[in-house]
Amino acid sequence: MKKPELLVPASSLEVLKIAVIFGADAVYIGGEVFGLRAKAKNFSMEDMQEGIDFAHSYGVNVYVTANILAHNEDLEGVRAYFTELKEMKIDALIISDPGIFMIAKEICPELEIHISTQANNTNFGTYQFWYQQGAKRVVSARELSLQEIGEIRRNIPEDMEIETFIHGAMCISYSGRCLLSNYFTGRDANQGACTHPCRWNYAVVEETRPGEYMPVFENERGTYIFNSKDLCMIQHIPELVEAGIDSFKIEGRMKTALYVAAVARTYRKAIDDYFVSREMYEEHMPWYLDQISNCTYRQFTTGFFFGKPDEHAQIYDSNTYVKEYTYLGIVGQLDSKGYCIEQKNKFSVGEVIEVMKPSGENISVTVQAIRDEDGNEMESAPHPRQKLYIDLGRPLAKYDILRRQEKEEQADE
Repeated sequence: MKKPELLVPASSLEVLKIAVIFGADAVYIGGEVFGLRAKAKNFSMEDMQEGIDFAHSYGVNVYVTANILAHNEDLEGVRAYFTELKEMKIDALIISDPGIFMIAKEICPELEIHISTQANNTNFGTYQFWYQQGAKRVVSARELSLQEIGEIRRNIPEDMEIETFIHGAMCISYSGRCLLSNYFTGRDANQGACTHPCRWNYAVVEETRPGEYMPVFENERGTYIFNSKDLCMIQHIPELVEAGIDSFKIEGRMKTALYVAAVARTYRKAIDDYFVSREMYEEHMPWYLDQISNCTYRQFTTGFFFGKPDEHAQIYDSNTYVKEYTYLGIVGQLDSKGYCIEQKNKFSVGEVIEVMKPSGENISVTVQAIRDEDGNEMESAPHPRQKLYIDLGRPLAKYDILRRQEKEEQADE
């Protein structure tokens, strides 16, 4: 069996580096235009080039999203953008719009083109169509079962690749084609500006009784009727492999480095263990389940993989994440002042925190000292994004992640 690619999202250059170090085979990123995550930090052209060079130095591929549903006024900008990308040695473009697909073939015919899930890829005829147009890979719609994916695999050319989301947030609308955000706020999900109204609280109003808001569900707060649990397939690596999926895709191009590291590291180990032996994979399952819950999440579901989801795939009483850890920072270079970090959340001298390593180790340490850039001792690090030097009483490595375990804390989205 072919070992599948582990494809991990990156919202910024910092997160890209973490994705690479913590186990990705490939990363997907967006530039500042033409992608479906306009609220993500995204990449300037300079950061994109640095990220591509960094990833390639580790043998990791970089795919760039250009998967908006384009309007007339977008097309010339797409042409100019692809002309720039052509020189940057990216490994593939992710596209959903046929017009943008044709521009890509014209401007950069040497590049692989992957067809986004946004194109509603639900049957093998669609895969065959895109293959004939020159696409290398198609991302399956989230609405497919493993049985359907296996049937697609048996009915497409051997050298055509299937990419499938296996972890992360689920969209209530078919393959992400949603008009709610545009309707409520004027921000179009299909142009990259979704406000995620599927996570909001809703009630029903009968048209002859304006102003009378009736809960959809017997709950004094109404109900989050569109609010899906998060997809998690860590317990089903064998079934995913047997279905013939070539690339396991993680959702989350707006997530933190801590989230990306936790998810990438866990799936990396699970995939590698399974390809050593089924017994090793099953033996380590408690570790996978513990680690995958270390990042923020909205409870877990297996989505459509084993049939149509029922009411148990939704969360009706809240739109909050479960949060078990707080992200503190990434370890940088060691110099005469100590290990440098850019602090993300407050922590203090004497506090017990955790060092998260790419190898899978999680090491509890006590903060021995914190110094500012001038070498002055500090009791705590109260300011986000402050550059600090730390002593944790033990050697660290660049790109280790610092985090703090929380007690029964939840975080609003």
